[in-house]
Amino acid sequence: MDTIAPFIAYSAALAVAAAIPGPGIAALVGRALGRRTSASIPFMFGLIVGDIFFLTLAVLGLSVVAKAFSGIFIAIKILGGLYLVYIAYGLWTMKSQAIGVDQDNSSARKPRVASGFLYGLFVTLGNPKTIIFYMALLPNVLDLSMVGFVDWVILSVLTMVVLLLTLFPYAFVASKAASLLSSTKALLRLNRGAATIISGAGFVILIDAIDSAYQEVTERYFSPKMQK
Repeated sequence: MDTIAPFIAYSAALAVAAAIPGPGIAALVGRALGRRTSASIPFMFGLIVGDIFFLTLAVLGLSVVAKAFSGIFIAIKILGGLYLVYIAYGLWTMKSQAIGVDQDNSSARKPRVASGFLYGLFVTLGNPKTIIFYMALLPNVLDLSMVGFVDWVILSVLTMVVLLLTLFPYAFVASKAASLLSSTKALLRLNRGAATIISGAGFVILIDAIDSAYQEVTERYFSPKMQK
C-alpha cells in the first residue's frame, strides 16, 4: 500500500471494535480480577495472536476456505466456550484465599504463562465478534488485494499495539478492584463475580457455536437445492 491512510483506517476500526465489550473483554476482566495486571499479559498476547491469525486468513483470501472448513471453527468455538465455563467453575468453587490478594497486596496465586496464553487464544478463535470483524468488516476497510508481505507485517504490529493499548486499561482497572477488598467474604464475592463474567462469555460463545452448527446443518441437508 502506497499511503499511510489504510493503516490509520485499520487501526481506528480495530480500536473501536476491540473497545466494544464482548466475550474477549469479559474474559479479560474475569482473568484480571484478584491478580496483578502483569498476570493478564499472557492472556492478552493470546488474544492478539488469535487476531493476527484471522488477519492473516483475510489477507491471504482464505475466507472462502475458512467457510468451507466452518465445522472446524464451530468445534473450536465449542471447545473455547466449554473451557471458559470450566475456568469459571474453578473460580466459583475455589476458596477466596486462592486467588485473592495477601496482606502485602501481592498475588497469592501465579497463573502459568502457557495456560494464560492458550486461554486468550481459545477465546479469540471462538469469539464471533472477532470473526465478523476480520471476515466481513475488514474488506470494507482495506483493499486486501493490495496487501503485500511488508504491509501484513505492519498490520500485525499495529494489531498488537492497538490491542495492548485498548485491553490494558480493562485489565488494570479489574486488577485494582481486589486491592480495595480485604475481608474473606468480599474476596469470595470477587472470585464469584469473576466466575460469572467468564461463564457469561463462555455461554455467549457456546450459543453462537450452536447457532452456527444449526445453520450449517440446515443449509447442507434441508436447503431447497438439496431437496430437489
